[in-house]
Amino acid sequence: MALGPQLKRLGKHSAIYGLGGLVSRILAVLLLPLYTRYLSPSDYGKVETLIALTTVIGIALRMGIHSAFFRFYFDSPEPEARRLVLRTSFWFTMAMATAGLVGGLLLAAPIADALFGSPDDSELVMAAFVGLWAGMNYEQLTSLFRVEERSVAFVSASLVNIFLTVGATLLLVVALDKGPIGVIVGNFTGTLLVYAVLIGYRREQLGLQFDRSLLREMNRFGIPLVPTALFLWVTNFSDRLFLVRLADTTEVGLYSVGVRIASAMVLLLTAFRLAWPAFAYSIDDDREARRTYAFVLTYVVLVTTWVATGLALLSPWIVDWIAAPAFAESSRVVGPLAFSTVAFAGYIVVAIGVGRAKRTQFNWVVTGAAAAVNIALNLLLIPPYGMMGAAIATIAAYATMFVGMVWWSQRIYAVPYQWRRVVTAAATGIALVAIGKLAGGGLALALPLALVYPLALFPLGFYLPAERKAIGGRLHLAR
Repeated sequence: MALGPQLKRLGKHSAIYGLGGLVSRILAVLLLPLYTRYLSPSDYGKVETLIALTTVIGIALRMGIHSAFFRFYFDSPEPEARRLVLRTSFWFTMAMATAGLVGGLLLAAPIADALFGSPDDSELVMAAFVGLWAGMNYEQLTSLFRVEERSVAFVSASLVNIFLTVGATLLLVVALDKGPIGVIVGNFTGTLLVYAVLIGYRREQLGLQFDRSLLREMNRFGIPLVPTALFLWVTNFSDRLFLVRLADTTEVGLYSVGVRIASAMVLLLTAFRLAWPAFAYSIDDDREARRTYAFVLTYVVLVTTWVATGLALLSPWIVDWIAAPAFAESSRVVGPLAFSTVAFAGYIVVAIGVGRAKRTQFNWVVTGAAAAVNIALNLLLIPPYGMMGAAIATIAAYATMFVGMVWWSQRIYAVPYQWRRVVTAAATGIALVAIGKLAGGGLALALPLALVYPLALFPLGFYLPAERKAIGGRLHLAR
């Protein structure tokens, strides 16, 4: 298949996934005024800390089965073989999620005491583990829509989940004044309800079938990814735990609002990540795959850098619009966090070659190096600089991870990436942000600088002749 149709297919599914993600992120941002008015920064910090904890526990419990499911599903086109992969993955996930739930309920008081210095928040911990059980099982089951490339069905389930979640959260937090536990229970209510419906919908595919030999093969692929995912968690979430210990929960709350605003980047990244594995593994011809992967990296860096540039420049006004005045300082960390996601997006693209070659055994070295950078810089920078130190640690860690994965993946599955264009796209965005911050011209300067990004790439020779021709043609039609 030609490159154009391949990229259009990826773009189509990413756009559909992005629709669900867009609604989710918009609602998440719109809920920020609710959180910042009905929760104290300390309460909000506790919620974010428990989300971070259950995320890392979920990584360990999954044992890489989620990634293995995507890779092994495409090993055979036969329906029976694919059904066996589904059933084995489903029942393994169910067993591990249930074990995690039981453990969390039994150890709720000690966990609360370790995290917050008192067992009084044990109910909050128990609610978080119910959310973990629901999330693990829901994610595994909805992955089937992704490998089937049924992005519309996936988004439909996601939207129902989102609206049920928002309704439950509003009821619990606003009407019933349940505080932080209302946020956590509201967050998993929609997931549980939609999961129950999907169980009924998929009942014929979810028979009592489990293949131990297949599971062993999937574990050989997936288990090496567990330390990789844990190190990724360290880079993604440990900053909030370090802030709890080295600063306070108020600083965590401020930082978390900055993270939530920077999550507009996560919207793009989530849409792409949902479409990317099934798309990338479905390309049979290696030569075609390598060429496609090269262009995908260039375009992903282009789009994510543009969004990061806009968020970094406009963050003071965005925070002022959506959050209470007590959270104004959150805007300082939005820029570094947004650009760290650009590096993470690049990592996701280049890591696919290692998965394609089924050589995942040493991915943990790359993510481990990034986690070490993150930990060291958090310890060094948070005491004097607070949340800004955590943001700097995050961007440094993601940059390390991207460079390390480029080095490793090119040894395993070499791809002719367009490095001059990639560097030009990223550097241009950083330069525009620097100009805006140093000039201090207010919104009247920040907004034009954010919008001018794609035009600034023309004199730098970023666009290929075919791309310039296509852009010119579209501009002509728009007149």
